[in-house]
Amino acid sequence: MYAIIRTGGKQYQVASGDQLRVEKLEGSVGDTVELTDVLMVVDGENVQVGSPVVENAKVVAKIAEQGKAKKVIIFKKKRRKGYRLRKGHRQMYTALKIQEITA
Repeated sequence: MYAIIRTGGKQYQVASGDQLRVEKLEGSVGDTVELTDVLMVVDGENVQVGSPVVENAKVVAKIAEQGKAKKVIIFKKKRRKGYRLRKGHRQMYTALKIQEITA
């Protein structure tokens, strides 16, 4: 059984027991999160597709980690003008451990 969920403006395919990194969610490590933006649930031959979401479907996950991703370097330059710009960015993320999918 797996589901397609939407969180942080992105879509993810998840199954029970999976661990994935999503955009930062509120909560601390060990808290339980219910994701209700379930777009599709597949259970063997039974496929439920939402329009846009599946009614009464939810994915229960546990927050495994809150952290920052690796630094991404942004470098801009204009030739012969003496213009150089170097910036770094570290995106916040939440690691989720999927516990159950209900449809």
